[in-house]
Amino acid sequence: MRILVVGAGATGGYFGGRLLEIGRDVTFLVRPGRAAQLAETGLSIASPSGDASLPNPPTALASELRSPYDLVILSCKAYDLAEAVEAIAPAVGPETAVLPLLNGMRHLDALDARLGPGRVLGGSCFISARLDESGGVVHVSDVDRLVFGERPGGRSPRLEAIAEVMGGAKFEAVASDRIQLEMWEKWVFLASLAGLTCLTRSAVGDVVAAGGTDLAAGLLEECRAVAEAEGYPPRVEAMRAALGRLTDPGSTVSASMLGDLERRGRTEADHILGDLLRRRGGAGGGDRSLLRIALVAVKAAEARAARARG
Repeated sequence: MRILVVGAGATGGYFGGRLLEIGRDVTFLVRPGRAAQLAETGLSIASPSGDASLPNPPTALASELRSPYDLVILSCKAYDLAEAVEAIAPAVGPETAVLPLLNGMRHLDALDARLGPGRVLGGSCFISARLDESGGVVHVSDVDRLVFGERPGGRSPRLEAIAEVMGGAKFEAVASDRIQLEMWEKWVFLASLAGLTCLTRSAVGDVVAAGGTDLAAGLLEECRAVAEAEGYPPRVEAMRAALGRLTDPGSTVSASMLGDLERRGRTEADHILGDLLRRRGGAGGGDRSLLRIALVAVKAAEARAARARG
């Protein structure tokens, strides 16, 4: 199976690197600067699951794509989606499966419109990773889970083939027959975490120390209600786990969106917070929900950073 991994950042570099590590036919679609860096230094992974050093990982530029791949793993940021979709179009043929690992659900509409809904799987990943100064992947937790499935549910031959090719890699690969529910459950938690930590500019444990557990619970309930209204009520165990993580007094966890804000970079606020709010039907000036307040706080910080950049 020929696999194209879009991007060799923290997420794409980790999962693509793990597949390359066990001899799978993986090519990374990257920009020229990253291609040159990987050619010089290789791809390194530092992880509790085991370190890896992969010299000369195969790379391709968008202009070099000529023939279809069997599987395209899409791990870009939401604000880079339009560019990424056009870049991968030459690599998508009649039998290609596209596995997006973006958060939320809005990206599925864009992928369906450009590539066709039959080609686009549902997918989600659970990992905390970053790139170090030299471009190596640093995995900073003991969780590295990739979930994928057919969006209508059930199993299929291509799902089984993907599960087989991922078997043996040093991450947890799960073929799900309820992938859209799993995507919604992750979205509910992630939006709650992003809203909580960006609104307070603090980690979870700091919010708890300030007496903010009710704030965490309120955000989580708002997000859960949207999922339920959309036909995907999160399971009891998923909500229990999410609330536990959002009210853990010892937690130093914060959303990556907060890191983006602190670096004065772009965020996925519209995709993660804004789209939930849109689906709920409450984005007007009279809406004083925690979700809307969090979105306004993030967008205001983005506007301030843009003004500072001139």
